[in-house]
Formats: sequence, C-alpha cells, structure tokens
Amino acid sequence: MKKYIIQSIRLTAVLMVLLCVIYPLIVAFAGSFSEGSGGAEKISKNGKVVGYALIGQSFTSKAYFWGRPSAVGYNAAGSGGSNKGPSNPDYLQQVSDRIDTLLKYNPTVQKADIPADMVTASGSGLDPNISEQGAIIQIKRVAAARGLDERKVAELVVEHTEGPLLGLLGPSKVNVLKLNIALDELKK
Repeated sequence: MKKYIIQSIRLTAVLMVLLCVIYPLIVAFAGSFSEGSGGAEKISKNGKVVGYALIGQSFTSKAYFWGRPSAVGYNAAGSGGSNKGPSNPDYLQQVSDRIDTLLKYNPTVQKADIPADMVTASGSGLDPNISEQGAIIQIKRVAAARGLDERKVAELVVEHTEGPLLGLLGPSKVNVLKLNIALDELKK
C-alpha cells in the first residue's frame, strides 16, 4: 500500500510541475512570436486606445454599424453565453425583440434577410465580428444617418471584410470596431 501512495505523490508532483509551470511557459513563449507579442491587439484612434480587436463593443447609434448582441453586456471579465435553449420562451422573446429593433431602424430590410448573428449572442458574448450580410443590411441606415453616399459605405464594408480562414474555413466576417473607426475617418 505504501508503495502506491509514494508513486501517486510522485506522479502528482511531476504533473503539477509539467502542467502548472512548464506548459504555461511554453504557451507564453509561443505567444511572444504572435502578433502583439501575446498581448491583445489594441485598436487606437488619434493615439488613444479605443478597444481591442478580439473583444466586441456595444454600438447603438444609427450612425454606426451594430455588432453582435452580447449575453453579458460586452463584459470581458465575465464572458459567457445566455445558456437559454432555442425552445426557451424568454430567449425566443429576446430574439424577436432584436429582430423588431433591427427592422425598426433598417426599414428596407426584410425579416428573412436578417442573419442569425445579428439577433443571437455568441458563446462568449464578446464576438467582435459580424457576418458580411450583417454589415450589408446596415449600409442604408448608416449612410443616411451620416449623409454619405451608400456606395462609399458599401466599399468600406468590402474593404473591411475578411474572407474565410485559408479561403475555406468559416464565413466571411467584418470587425465592427475597425469598420466604425474607418467610417469615422471616411467622414473627414
């Protein structure tokens, strides 16, 4: 019996060193070679940090593109989904309300044209991107609110659309913060 206890303690000690010290150091070292040296990609405007590329923000003005809804109020300290299933009446009402809001502020859009990402929160509640279609349905509203030509705003959306990973994996997406900053610069 004593033999097994000693082996268990040794194994626990080895795994603690491996998983609590060595593995985090390897990950931190690998991260130092990535963009931003393992830190977040900060987005600046006029020399001031206004956000991070991988953390969504709330935009509610008609003059800006709106991002994906957040179940946690865009709180990066407490990310998470809503944990409500598609048959939950509260969840269905919340999605219905989001659809109504989108249709109210984008009257030329048909209900069938609204992509799911514009009315449902992501698993983290912090998704910084919307689908290309999510940006396209907002072009008329944003252009009208800013007094800009729709074609200019559409070109801006195209410029900020990132294709699928490796041209194959996932949908095209648009980073809302980067697009809105470019939109502010377009007006000048």
